[in-house]
Amino acid sequence: MSAPRSTASLRHRLAERGIDPLLMLVLPALLFTIALFVYPFAYGIGLTFQPTAATVQKWGGGVFANYLAFFGDPFVRDSVWITMRLAVPAALFNVVLSVPVAMVLRRRFRGKRLLSSMLVLPITLGTVLTAQGLLIFAGRQGWINRALEAIGLIDEPLKLVNNYLGVMFSLIITGFPFAFLLVSSYLSGIDPSLEAAARTLGAGWWSRFRKVVLPLLAPGLATTFILTFVLAFSVFPSARLVGDPGGTTRVMALMAYRSFGEQLDYPMASTIALLMGVVELVVVAIVFAWRSLLYKGSTGGKG
Repeated sequence: MSAPRSTASLRHRLAERGIDPLLMLVLPALLFTIALFVYPFAYGIGLTFQPTAATVQKWGGGVFANYLAFFGDPFVRDSVWITMRLAVPAALFNVVLSVPVAMVLRRRFRGKRLLSSMLVLPITLGTVLTAQGLLIFAGRQGWINRALEAIGLIDEPLKLVNNYLGVMFSLIITGFPFAFLLVSSYLSGIDPSLEAAARTLGAGWWSRFRKVVLPLLAPGLATTFILTFVLAFSVFPSARLVGDPGGTTRVMALMAYRSFGEQLDYPMASTIALLMGVVELVVVAIVFAWRSLLYKGSTGGKG
């Protein structure tokens, strides 16, 4: 005689086996992640251990020839330092500058919305339009140089683009809006009554900022620095359009493009891309380690 058929719903039968039906909703996202991230990432790592015959012949090392070629060639190896020399100062500048600006914009005054909109406007431009604007305004024949020459401050045009300064200006223009929005979000989560209490106890503005606001804001600043650093570290259009791609701004992204698009050395391009990720993870780990030493409570924020 056959067993009686269960009248419980499929959801209850799955629950009895410890399976939450809602988890099935994650399956499409999981497949999407595997197809567009996990598999390409694993394939790229595999490419780094498949050097071309020319690379093996020149550098030896078998499967590690790409890594030996990267660290053995000063022109390519120095791109790590060049990229860090751009990304770290740009991220630090954007974070430090965003703090006083965000604190001023916490107050209520006429024109606040307009000023806030102008500060985040560069997000809509993108790096290519920003680079084009820098070439027009700060080039040798740009408006800035012509205005300075017209009033007699300079005798010859200043070189503000096609060098390190050009890329740095571009990173600041495109990165500051992100830093400003993030810092504003974290500031919005700090209870104003804490500052009011410190003011009642006689603390000046510097003491209130240093002993009340900054400890609560510091973990958020660490997160803001990480995001702006990663954004700046992967710089490519700016380094090529308003920088010196063969010299002072030959960042790692340009080296990867050079291997991929010009030399058709896909394994070396994958190696450089992988090392870019490793360097970023090292910096992120250092910042998180520093953050863990700070205030461990809620960082607030509404964003």
